[in-house]
Amino acid sequence: MAQTLVVAQQHLTEHQVSDSTKLDCQLLLARILDVKPSYLVTWPEQILSDSQLTQFSELLDRRANGEPIAFILGEQEFWSLPFKVATCTLIPRPDTEVLVEEVLNDFPQTSDTRMLDLGTGTGAIALALAHEKPQWQVSAVDFNPDAVALAKCNAERLNLPQVDIHQSDWFANVSKEQGFDLIVSNPPYIAADDPHLAQGDVRFEPASALVADEQGFKDIRHIIATSRTYLKPGGILYLEHGYDQQTQIQAIYAEFGFTNIVTVKDYGGQPRMTKATYL
Repeated sequence: MAQTLVVAQQHLTEHQVSDSTKLDCQLLLARILDVKPSYLVTWPEQILSDSQLTQFSELLDRRANGEPIAFILGEQEFWSLPFKVATCTLIPRPDTEVLVEEVLNDFPQTSDTRMLDLGTGTGAIALALAHEKPQWQVSAVDFNPDAVALAKCNAERLNLPQVDIHQSDWFANVSKEQGFDLIVSNPPYIAADDPHLAQGDVRFEPASALVADEQGFKDIRHIIATSRTYLKPGGILYLEHGYDQQTQIQAIYAEFGFTNIVTVKDYGGQPRMTKATYL
C-alpha cells in the first residue's frame, strides 16, 4: 500500500493539480478502504485487492483532471464541522471562516439575536454560527433549490434543526417584520471575463455562484442597498468579496449610508470581507 501511495503522489505531482498531493492520495485511498487516513500510516504493508486498486485509480484520475478533492469525496470541513458538498454550489473555503470569527467577536451574546445568511449554498456560514450560538434565530436562503436541499441535509447531519432554510432570490421571500441584527453573505463577486474562472477548483463550481454582472458588483450592490430595510437599527452587514474589491465595496457601503465600514484580511493577508453598520 505504501508503494501505491508513492506512485499515486508522483502521478498527481506530474499533473500539477494540487499543492497537497500526498494528503490528496491518502484521503482518496482512505475513502476506498473506508478507514481514517491515519490507518494508512499504521498499516503501510497492507496489500490492496485488484478491485481496490481499480477504484483508487479511477478517483486518482478524477483528481489528476483537476476535479476538487471535496467533490470527489462529497465532503468538506468548515469550522471543524463536516459539510456535505455537491456541484450545485461552492465548496466552503477556509478564508470564509474569517467572516464567522468577526460575527462571533461582534455578537458575543447567546440569545436575542436574529441572523440572515443570503446565498447560503452548503449552509456553511449559517450552520457554523448556529453551532456556536444555538439560541440565535438563524435564517438562511438560496435561490437554487438544490442548494437549499443540500443546506437542509447539512443542518440535519449537524443536528441543527432550529435553522430556518428556504428558497429565496436574495430578499424576495424574506420577511422584514422583525428585522435582523446581522446579515451575512458570500455572494457571486467575480467578473465574467476574469481569467481565474478557467483555473483550479472554480472550473468545476457553478458560474451562478461565482459570477456577477457589472464587473462582479451587481449582487453586492443589490444586497447592500436592500439590506437597509431588513436590518434593525445598528444592524451589521457582512460581505465576503474579492481580494481587489475593497475600495469599491467600501464606496458602495458609504453610498447607501452605512457607517463603521471595516475590511478584514483573510488568512493569506488579503482583504476578504467588509462589514458595516446601518443606523
